[in-house]
Amino acid sequence: MANTDKFEAIAGTYDAPERIKIARLSADAIRAYIGDAAERSAIDFGCGTGLVGLELLPEFGSVLFLDSSANMIEQVNRKIAARSLTRAEARCLDLEREGLPDLRADYIFMVQVLLHIPDVEALLTRLRSMLNEGGHLLIVDFDKNEHVASPLVHNGFDQAKLADLMTKIGYTGIQSRTFYTGQRLFMGQDASMFVLDSRK
Repeated sequence: MANTDKFEAIAGTYDAPERIKIARLSADAIRAYIGDAAERSAIDFGCGTGLVGLELLPEFGSVLFLDSSANMIEQVNRKIAARSLTRAEARCLDLEREGLPDLRADYIFMVQVLLHIPDVEALLTRLRSMLNEGGHLLIVDFDKNEHVASPLVHNGFDQAKLADLMTKIGYTGIQSRTFYTGQRLFMGQDASMFVLDSRK
């Protein structure tokens, strides 16, 4: 994944209080679209240190944590071992560079991941192929922000344009809403975050 080197470097210090807070808010936003998933499988894509996926683990039958950073996956594995979790597994995978894995899930969620992806359409297409029929892709990311300019990330997303792109790819039932606004959230700028739910 783009910016993997950066995440490799910060994995050990990633779990700052503000990131934990945002992870919990994001998990709550995703939870509103899950329903009864006690027998369902989920993938936390671009999981980082697993903050969101571990919050949502009680909702699912199992959660697979995927990230392109080996150091982030090491942090997830430490948490899984420390808590003796049996329905969680972590795996290092760079979906942009490697062949499509033989992985399927009923739910895939990703939080503040899409902004790091140069080819958004290609990634969303690959994620759709990893969903079981009727499965959900849930995205949490920043709304479009004209005050952010960086060669490393997209400056957020227009929800309507993202929905149009996903419809073109083949996703259905798309719905989204802004759920949080905060100070200095995004590259030092005030920003808002949205959650988007879609189905295969």
